[in-house]
Amino acid sequence: MNKIKILYVEDDLTLSFVTRDNLEMRGYSVDFSEDGITALEKISSQPYDICILDVMLPKMDGFTLARRIRKFNEAIPIIFLTARSTSEDKIYGLQLGGDDYITKPFSIEELVLKIEIFLKRSKIEPRNGVKNKIIQFSNFSFSPANHRLSVGETIQDLTHREAALLEFLLENREKVLRREEILNAVWGNDHFFSSRSMDVFVSRLRKMLRSDPAVRIESIHNVGYRLVVADDSESA
Repeated sequence: MNKIKILYVEDDLTLSFVTRDNLEMRGYSVDFSEDGITALEKISSQPYDICILDVMLPKMDGFTLARRIRKFNEAIPIIFLTARSTSEDKIYGLQLGGDDYITKPFSIEELVLKIEIFLKRSKIEPRNGVKNKIIQFSNFSFSPANHRLSVGETIQDLTHREAALLEFLLENREKVLRREEILNAVWGNDHFFSSRSMDVFVSRLRKMLRSDPAVRIESIHNVGYRLVVADDSESA
């Protein structure tokens, strides 16, 4: 069985040594870079299962690196590591295409939990156990396994979290979903920052769906969200 391959980018060599050692002890294969330029060269030339990026990096910062990665790889999960604690910085990273954040100092258990959440969703195994399932709604076709949304000739590759959120909304279409219900199903918790994060991902999905006015994600004030598909005739 092939090991999960992680690209880990961190310029604090002491922290990176401890983190790499702990991840490798848990069976992961860790490819390390201490600056953004070297990391970009690596991910441009070989596949990885997940990226862990420090925000403050020499030569190219983590935000810029994530933006560059997203130009050619929409699907790979990106976790930011940062000493910045403000919600604005975190939201900015998510808007660039990041999937999650860990604030320094962090425990290795917290990092491993984040990694495992994304890897669990990436096993090409939708929640109902049907592989290669295609969900048709209005003019869209969505493959949860491949994180791919298409309409006509246009194909959009989704990140892991975008795909997980869209799948959950589609499974519960026309139903009013409470914020905590979505958060626990897709994020695994209902913490405050996860709630802010969810709003960013809903906004990202709305942009992808706006070409079809029959599909909309409604905000239900003080409650949550509802995915509405007008004249929906579901097939899968």
